[in-house]
Amino acid sequence: MFRYQITVIFSLLLFGSLPLAMAAQCNPSGSQPEMNQCALEDFEKADKALNQVWQQLLTKEKANPAYIKKLRAAQRVWISFRDAEVAAMFACEDSNPRWCWGSMYPLLYHIALSELTEARTQRLKLYLQDGQNPAAVSE
Repeated sequence: MFRYQITVIFSLLLFGSLPLAMAAQCNPSGSQPEMNQCALEDFEKADKALNQVWQQLLTKEKANPAYIKKLRAAQRVWISFRDAEVAAMFACEDSNPRWCWGSMYPLLYHIALSELTEARTQRLKLYLQDGQNPAAVSE
């Protein structure tokens, strides 16, 4: 009985960690899962940069609660827009876009998210640099 328990525990430890060991590592010229991982990591980096600029902007404008309130509302709408835009880009009759777009779907999906996120970050940087109405700033 004891030997059986040890075998079961050993098997769980060995095979339970297989999915972690099999996770793709980023390799831009590697297999599709490796390239998909790179695109995911690029999006995570873009999202982190956006959040850093967002926090800087909130800190800079903390004395302007009306602006902060509107900015938060705009950011929520932007996130909804971003998600809807990417969903439209990969519209598919099937509920799983991978059936329509194949193994490149995660790569293309995360590239699209990254591009939109980077564009939003640039817009927020304008607010950070030029204030709440960058169009009113003369050059």
